[in-house]
Amino acid sequence: MENQQTKGPAKMWGGRFKQPPDPDFEFLNESLRCDGRMLQEDLTLNLAWADALQGAGVLTAEERDAIVRALEELQTEWEGKRPPAAAAEDVHSFVEAMLVEKVGRLGYRIHTGRSRNDQVATDTRLHLIKEIAILQGRLAQMVKELLTLAESSWGVPMPGFTHLQRAQPILFSHYLLSFEAMLDRDFDRLSRAAQAANCLPLGSGALAGCAFPIQRRRLAQALGFQEISRNSLDAVSDRDFLCDFLYAAAMLMMHLSRLATDFILFSSREFNFLQMGDRVTTGSSIMPQKRNPDAMELVRGKAAIMESRLLGMLSLLRGLPSGYNKDLQEDKAPVFAAIDELGMILRVVRCALADTQIKAEVLRRAAADSFLLATDLADYLVQKGIPFREAHHIVGRVVGYALDREKELTSLTLAEYREFSEEFDADVWHWLNLESCLERRSLEGGTAPSRVRQALEEAQRRWDPRLPEPTAAESGKDTV
Repeated sequence: MENQQTKGPAKMWGGRFKQPPDPDFEFLNESLRCDGRMLQEDLTLNLAWADALQGAGVLTAEERDAIVRALEELQTEWEGKRPPAAAAEDVHSFVEAMLVEKVGRLGYRIHTGRSRNDQVATDTRLHLIKEIAILQGRLAQMVKELLTLAESSWGVPMPGFTHLQRAQPILFSHYLLSFEAMLDRDFDRLSRAAQAANCLPLGSGALAGCAFPIQRRRLAQALGFQEISRNSLDAVSDRDFLCDFLYAAAMLMMHLSRLATDFILFSSREFNFLQMGDRVTTGSSIMPQKRNPDAMELVRGKAAIMESRLLGMLSLLRGLPSGYNKDLQEDKAPVFAAIDELGMILRVVRCALADTQIKAEVLRRAAADSFLLATDLADYLVQKGIPFREAHHIVGRVVGYALDREKELTSLTLAEYREFSEEFDADVWHWLNLESCLERRSLEGGTAPSRVRQALEEAQRRWDPRLPEPTAAESGKDTV
């Protein structure tokens, strides 16, 4: 597509230049295609700045009122909309131009005492804080679906795995709650990223601070910030908060990728533990029998892209000299893409969880594999006074003996057990029992049914307050 020179208001910075920018450079330089999504944040910032300029004696009350009325009209006119890409160089130029259209030359006074450097830093922080709150609401909705699945599959055992090998029996609900624990940490990481963004850079100017007596703490309060930046040079170039967010997003996607991998495996005919619904699977263009777990495979693939955004941001920042540099125009695209993609992924995983059918009998049969009780058999010998390392060795020999004869541990006779240790007695059968094996893991955090029930109830209490209020469109409807 051929690039065209920007149409619309004159450049904010063009006074000393005799020739217009090269069209290709101008297209490269423009950022409204990206930062236009922060239009409402920029309008909010301008409203607060108008008050601050009046307080500093730069604007009269009448001038302030005229500017505020115009900005409020723009908020209404542009609600839910984004400016066209060629309308201005960036969102700040666009707002100023629209303000001038409404109030004339008075509109140019809004830029007194500030720079686009501290302005974009403030807009980005405001936008990120808002978007993180939305993402946390979607995460809470997704986790609630996970907890619903844990509740509906209550009491169903399954093999737990290490190295993708059957290890010990656990409850399927316990398995699902392992992801709740991961996602709870992700929720907290997002909160910390929002907290890192909750610092006002406005008033820092281009790098040296503002020459007018702006009340920065009052300005911070008006915009909802908890604190103000303490160094103007750092404030205009600080993007640590974006790294914090991308790290939180990458960690969340990593955990969702692990869940996706499990569900991909568990839905295969080789495992056959569960079936995902039609809404999140696809067929094959050549093989009619196929049910492909494409949604979860895409989740796994998107996790890699999310990680690359974090690495890209770190690479962008690591070589910059002090102060603002135009390189920082590239900071928003990966963050905005991460926000949009993460929101979509959370909705898709929520849908996948809602549509998943657990195959309880298959899970029970797999959990009944007697070799999963080998650790309990060693613990039995420990109860008889044999040191664990020796007990481990004895049971290893028993397992080898049973496998060689294609027998289950529960199929061996007491006489066969006593060939390996005289400590084996008739009470060994109580230890070779799936239900008693689960019950023995009754410490906090274990897979005993009583503990899993407690953990599930605690998780419900933890996530219920995090759920977003339903919108009018969502009330009374299934919004999965």
